[in-house]
Amino acid sequence: MKTFNLPDLGEGLQEAEIVCWHVSEGDNIVIDQPLVSMETAKAIVEVPSPFTGRVLKLEGEIGDIVPVGSVLVEFDDGEVGKAKDKATVVGDVAVGKGVVEESAPAIGQKPAGIKVTPAVRALARRLKVELGVVTPSGSDGLITAADVERVSKIFHDVEPLEPLRGVRRVMAANMERAHAEVVAVTVMDEADVDIWPKKTNISLRLIRALIAACQAEPSLNAWYDSEEVGRRLLKKIHLGIAVDTPEGLFVPVLFDVASQTPEQLRDNLNRLKEKVLDRSLPAEELRGNTITLSNFGTIAGRFANPIVLPPTVAILGAGRIRQRVVVIDGQPAVRRQMPLSLTFDHRAIMGGEAARFLGAAIVDLELSD
Repeated sequence: MKTFNLPDLGEGLQEAEIVCWHVSEGDNIVIDQPLVSMETAKAIVEVPSPFTGRVLKLEGEIGDIVPVGSVLVEFDDGEVGKAKDKATVVGDVAVGKGVVEESAPAIGQKPAGIKVTPAVRALARRLKVELGVVTPSGSDGLITAADVERVSKIFHDVEPLEPLRGVRRVMAANMERAHAEVVAVTVMDEADVDIWPKKTNISLRLIRALIAACQAEPSLNAWYDSEEVGRRLLKKIHLGIAVDTPEGLFVPVLFDVASQTPEQLRDNLNRLKEKVLDRSLPAEELRGNTITLSNFGTIAGRFANPIVLPPTVAILGAGRIRQRVVVIDGQPAVRRQMPLSLTFDHRAIMGGEAARFLGAAIVDLELSD
């Protein structure tokens, strides 16, 4: 018997969700035949079979979240008797069910810093109330039975807990990692774009400005290594483009943007957006970015605090262009202004470096063409 474990389908990801099985138990399959579709790295990845043989057992159902390295499929490669023996053992230690059974009692455990009596803890377990969301009203921060019952009543008036899956689950994990690791600082300013011709492609102008900024201040096009406490400056600019979809936020990558013509950038940008929307973008184009651009102004918003995802050290956000009264040559004037928000990792980048980067981007954006 041979087993196939879930491989790493994306940088830094520890799990993937089963979207669709392409085989059934008992099927005879060949190497490289589509085996299963997994949602991870913000994409649905089709995983091929690494073996030729008969499928003995599929370890997981559609919707199950499988940790990287866990058994996905057991194959019979001719040693039928031995395979049957091992299959029984593996089946008894199915990964998904074991994790759920161990994590369920956490509802009744006493979280760090929470004061509660055993009786109230038992009440919370019975009413399925997580003590971490209960505001205590007792003396010295003690959670009372009334506190637990109040939260239980609130839960009755809201929708059931919706576990985050797929893209949103990956995003939540990335946000938690970024919050825990990155020392984020945001600097903001505005670019006067009143001189832009009509029908200017805003995305292309932002990409051009970001390239100019990286050339003026290369330190922001870098990866930070928190283990070694150092940074690596990168010669090529692989630009992550934040794309909003109903399923969640995707960040496809435009590789080596400085070497592309405006026409190539436009075509590749449109291609990436189309493939993101139909979920056909390969995982290789969702990893490896060296800096990120978020043009959230296409939706709404002026300034923001964009999130830097390790190992990158910077993200440039652009808000909605709007007319504002500004002072030009000592006189008030109505001009179109683009708000800009640059978040950087202060572990790797100094404030002066970030300010020079933003200044260089503004200079380029304020050119007529």
